[in-house]
Amino acid sequence: MKAFRAIVRGYVQGVGFRYSAVRMADKIGNITGYIRNLPNGTIEVVAEGPEEELKEFLNWLHHGPSSAIVERVDVEYQPYTGQYKSFIVKF
Repeated sequence: MKAFRAIVRGYVQGVGFRYSAVRMADKIGNITGYIRNLPNGTIEVVAEGPEEELKEFLNWLHHGPSSAIVERVDVEYQPYTGQYKSFIVKF
């Protein structure tokens, strides 16, 4: 099991990015954690799960939904904690 924290930069707020990410995490399966808007216009994603599923999810974050324009994704891998039960939008 692996984990990462990512900051998604670009035109990513107000375009359905967070809820699309929740649907994608559910579709991929075995992804837990959260996604939230940050005050500076970026999106924070904390995700945990099997390595292959996380790779697929991270690949999706690099483009997001069709309404988004992702300029960059900064990723920091972290130790797996197992503290999340599902993948949610955090407010």
